[in-house]
Amino acid sequence: MIDMDMPRDREAPGPFEARYLAFLETITQLRPRLHRYCSRMTGSAMDGEDVVQDALFEAYRKLEQYDDRRPLGPWLFRIAHNRCIDFLRRRGVRVEAETASIGPDYVMPANPPVLGVGRAVEQLVMSLPPKERACVLLKDVFDYTLEEIAELVSSTVGGVKAALNRGRAKLGDLPEPVPSHREVSSELTRLLHLYVERFNKHDWDGLRELIRADAQLLVADRFAGPIDEAPYFKNYERMKAPWRLAVAEVDGEVAVVVLRQHKDEWRPASVVRLEIIDQRIVRIADYGHCPWVLPAVASVLMADAS
Repeated sequence: MIDMDMPRDREAPGPFEARYLAFLETITQLRPRLHRYCSRMTGSAMDGEDVVQDALFEAYRKLEQYDDRRPLGPWLFRIAHNRCIDFLRRRGVRVEAETASIGPDYVMPANPPVLGVGRAVEQLVMSLPPKERACVLLKDVFDYTLEEIAELVSSTVGGVKAALNRGRAKLGDLPEPVPSHREVSSELTRLLHLYVERFNKHDWDGLRELIRADAQLLVADRFAGPIDEAPYFKNYERMKAPWRLAVAEVDGEVAVVVLRQHKDEWRPASVVRLEIIDQRIVRIADYGHCPWVLPAVASVLMADAS
C-alpha cells in the first residue's frame, strides 16, 4: 500500500513503485485527452468517461506487465481504444470498417486534403466506421504519427494510411452536422422531472422512493458501489455554493444537469445520468468531479427555458 499523502511513500523505491508514480503523474496530465478521444469514439461524453474509467482500472491492474522503457501515454491510449471498440461492439455497432480492416492493407490513390482540426471534425467523425474514426482522430486531432497509430489500433502503417484517406474523403463530402435527438417516452421524462423536483427540494425520502433498493452509484473518480453505502445526498446538501438540478438534452440524450449560479445566471456545471428500469432508478452516474466531461459536450438543451 502506498499513501500518496506521505512524502516517505511518494519516494518509495522499486520498479513497481516507480511505475505506479509514473502512472499517477501521466493520467493526471493525459486524462482530459483520453476522455476527449473516448467521447468521440463512443459518441457520448458520458459514455466516453465510463470507458476511460474502465480503461484506467484495467491499466492499473496490468501495471506490472507494463514495459517502463516505453512511453506510458500510448500504452494508455491503446487500452482506451480497445475499450472503445469493445463498447461499440457491445452496443451492436458493427460496421464496414471492421470488415474492411480484414482486407489487404493498401494506400488509396486519391489524396484527399487534410481537414481542419477542431470541434467540427470531432463531431463529423461520428459518421465514420470505428477504424476510420480512430485514425482520423488520432492523426488530425491528437497528432500521433502513422507508426504510433498503427500500434494503437493494431494495424500497419499502410492500413492506417488507407483508413485515414477513406475517412478524410468521406468527411469532405459530408454536410454540416445536425444535432441529434433521441425519442424519449413520456413516462421517462415524467420520472426525470420528478427526480429533479425532489432533489431540488432536498426531499431525500421522496427521492429514495424513486430509486430501487439495490441501485448502484458511480461518482466518477470518487465512488462506485451500492447507493446506500455512500453519503451522496448529504454531500449535495452540504454544498455551500448555490446549485440546482434541471432536466436537459445532452448531445441528444435526456439527462440531469447540475447548474451553478454565476451572478444572476444559472449555468451548466456537470452532468448526471440516470438509468431506469420499470420506472425505478437502478443506476446514478454523477460526473461532477470530472470537469473535462461537460466541455466535450456539443450541445445542452435545457428542458426549462428559465
